[in-house]
Amino acid sequence: MSVKVFRYIFIVVTLAMLGGCGGYGMNNQPTSQGYLPPITGYADDALQDIEIPTELKWEYENSMAIKTESFHGGIWHYSGDVELVSLKNFIVTAMKNNKWKQVGEVASTQTLLAFVKPNKNCMVVISDSYFGKTELTLYVTIDKAAAGAMNPFGEAVNR
Repeated sequence: MSVKVFRYIFIVVTLAMLGGCGGYGMNNQPTSQGYLPPITGYADDALQDIEIPTELKWEYENSMAIKTESFHGGIWHYSGDVELVSLKNFIVTAMKNNKWKQVGEVASTQTLLAFVKPNKNCMVVISDSYFGKTELTLYVTIDKAAAGAMNPFGEAVNR
């Protein structure tokens, strides 16, 4: 259990450190490389298996993405007028429908949900903001290199 928790913490810290690496030009406007267009219903074109309720608005100023040959990931932040419990139920159901496995849940002032696929991790943080809106933050990592070493069932292939 502690290895899994360490793994998720490591992923979040790595993504946070990469946040200063780009995405904005000198005039603080998003560059084409760091800009994620708001896509109604989905987190990103490459992440078509993560559904977002249409009531939530994507906030690019609190979001970032990284794409390399072997890794794709990022932090996507949304907010809107939805009930916290309703949003949690929506996310859990949508992730299960898209073949994500829920591996953890923690609730306090925020709700953290952890999901995995063979070469993907997604941590979902749901919280209330100071302005009466509900906030949703997705921390997603996709290991492109690992995807090539798996069979269609997500099992490692010995080479």
